[in-house]
Amino acid sequence: MSNFNVQAYPRDGRISPSPLQVWGGVECTVNRVCDRYFDQMQMSGHDRRLDDFEKFAALGMTSLRFGLLWERQHRDPSWTWADAGLSQLRQSGIRPVVGLVHHGSGPKHTSLLDPAFPEKLASYAGSVARRYTWLDAYTPVNEPNTTARFSGMYGVWYPHHQSRLSYLRALLNQMKATVLSMRAIRKVQPDAALIQTEDLGRVWGTAPLASTCDLWNERRWLPFDLLCGMVDRDHALFSYMVEAGIAERDILFFRDNPCPPQVLGMNYYLTSDRFIDHRLHLYPHNRRSSEGAFADVEAVRIHHRGIVGFESVLRETWARYKLPIALTEVHLGCSVDEQIRWAFEAWEGATKARDAGVNCVALTFWALLGSFFWDTLVTSEDGAYEPGVFDITRGAPIPTELAEIVAQLGRGESPWNPALSRQGWWRDESRLHYRCLA
Repeated sequence: MSNFNVQAYPRDGRISPSPLQVWGGVECTVNRVCDRYFDQMQMSGHDRRLDDFEKFAALGMTSLRFGLLWERQHRDPSWTWADAGLSQLRQSGIRPVVGLVHHGSGPKHTSLLDPAFPEKLASYAGSVARRYTWLDAYTPVNEPNTTARFSGMYGVWYPHHQSRLSYLRALLNQMKATVLSMRAIRKVQPDAALIQTEDLGRVWGTAPLASTCDLWNERRWLPFDLLCGMVDRDHALFSYMVEAGIAERDILFFRDNPCPPQVLGMNYYLTSDRFIDHRLHLYPHNRRSSEGAFADVEAVRIHHRGIVGFESVLRETWARYKLPIALTEVHLGCSVDEQIRWAFEAWEGATKARDAGVNCVALTFWALLGSFFWDTLVTSEDGAYEPGVFDITRGAPIPTELAEIVAQLGRGESPWNPALSRQGWWRDESRLHYRCLA
């Protein structure tokens, strides 16, 4: 198995980085809406096709984010698919990064607000580690802050709460579950790496919402701050949590039990950067935020600067933590030409950040088989299928032109495609839906 290069660079960046690794990932979300589970691997057919892994290996990937999700395993405890899939990856030389919860809340006997959720997930993590003792990289909980907001603050996913307290309890439960899961895993595999993912988009807003922007921009770091043991009584969000009803001991648990990631997983989408506006009358009703009397829109659709881009967020993350970073989800739901342009921006941003001394170790092509219903936040089957590196609309994975970009990077080449003769739509003035507002 190939190892991650997690050697931090000197701060002046004088040492040249090792080659940027190419990782991949199948959209594996299993989220719950009321009493229904939406299973992306079931919808894509990935859980019925072992030859998918051969197709991924042919593109030159060194690692694959592999969903061995608690909800799926509880439903089918035979381990048959996991045994076969992990065996295929091992034979191909691709290192699995195993995910245990991905936008989910566990089986029906628990939830993100269950006080015993951390211990229950840790028990499952231990069972995975004991069965597959050779596994050495895990993401116990994907995007815990995003999941907590959608489930505890916005009411989109189970348990459909809409309060700051529920959001924070869901977040801290997931983070404690991560700490306890890694503890259980390392009893079996002491060198197991934690690859912690989170969406790290930035927020702007109108002047009356400056304090809310500051809060949100600080809050996006909270999962990493907690794991790194940085949250004590002097932390910017300590009083925010206590005033919401979180006990001090539950916050200080992380100070006393640090579990810093070996790699910070940065997820970044065109919709990650946001703009919030107190002038509600200027927007459709569905743009109202669940967190207050203001609109919440994609910055790319309103802000004169558009998005901050990969390089900027990589630099910001490196400056705060000085830990290795991977782009763990690079995907755009659009035409294949636009997907190629977005992938190029990710590669270019990572390359420029590395040249500036940022220890960016990998670029991950996410949603290799595409994704379902994300235009409705996976709350109903009324949404659309978005192809990825492969298109499965004909029932079997067919490589798109994006696959050649992946293969080029896998061979250590600079990406090229005729689509790159034009810039992405997010760099054009036509992107603005709300002109002259921001």
